[in-house]
Amino acid sequence: MKGYSYQGDLEKTARALGKDLNVSWKKCNEICYTIKNMKLNKAIEYLEKVMQRKEFVPYRRYNTGIAHRKGGIPGGYPVKAAKIIKKILENAKNNAEQKGLDTEKLKIIHATAYKTITLERVKPKTGSRGGFSYTSGMMHNIELANVEIVVKEV
Repeated sequence: MKGYSYQGDLEKTARALGKDLNVSWKKCNEICYTIKNMKLNKAIEYLEKVMQRKEFVPYRRYNTGIAHRKGGIPGGYPVKAAKIIKKILENAKNNAEQKGLDTEKLKIIHATAYKTITLERVKPKTGSRGGFSYTSGMMHNIELANVEIVVKEV
């Protein structure tokens, strides 16, 4: 199947891919660092706790200006990214079930996020000003992400 970077044993694995997601690829990448090598059910529970702001995601690489959490580790609560990655994990679980794999023994062996296209948008200055035009706004970019998850029966 086109679009996957993982090229390992495909008999005992199941894959899921989310393309052109409107979410920060840096936050997705930090979540992927955290859930890699976790059991699938444990990773889904972890992401539910992140969405409820009970546990944080440690930021390892993209942590400039990020507040420190308990234990002196920079981290945050990327709720939008956690919600999207949870859906992709559930998709991988369903794909594994369709292949006949035991869903209780699934482990995440590959999880990564890639930056895709950049969309240029105009951000208006304010809505209360008279004579508003799109040219008076500031330009900002939106970067979309691809997220790839591979689980294996162990």
